[in-house]
Amino acid sequence: MVSNPAFSFDHVHIISEDPRASAAWYVDKFGATIAKDTVARGAPQIFVELGGMTILIRGRRPGEDPVPPRPIQPYSDFSSHNGWGTDHFGFMYHGDLAAFCATLEAKGVALPVPLKKGVGGSLVCSVSAPDGVSIELMQA
Repeated sequence: MVSNPAFSFDHVHIISEDPRASAAWYVDKFGATIAKDTVARGAPQIFVELGGMTILIRGRRPGEDPVPPRPIQPYSDFSSHNGWGTDHFGFMYHGDLAAFCATLEAKGVALPVPLKKGVGGSLVCSVSAPDGVSIELMQA
């Protein structure tokens, strides 16, 4: 049952120092596709599609001075950026997550939270993406 069918998820919006390199990272590491590469309000704006979700990556707009992101930190049994706001976003991975994580690591991708059993018993890990973004991958 959908809690409120008037809503559907549209996108995650990321501000990037180098939006084209960031978009290329999602294409290379996760097999995403670039749906659109535009300019909006004086900055590059790239629409990256992955798993039915849009990751909108844009550059610095005139007058902006973004603050650096906080890195994800490990704690006793969880990880966190230890800051208010969005901590991470997650994908369910429909396949062999252990093999996929090994492929990511072979490509030089950092996993600050290595593959482990999550709260519900399924495999989970955290991936460091460009721009200080953390992505949680969960075994479906």
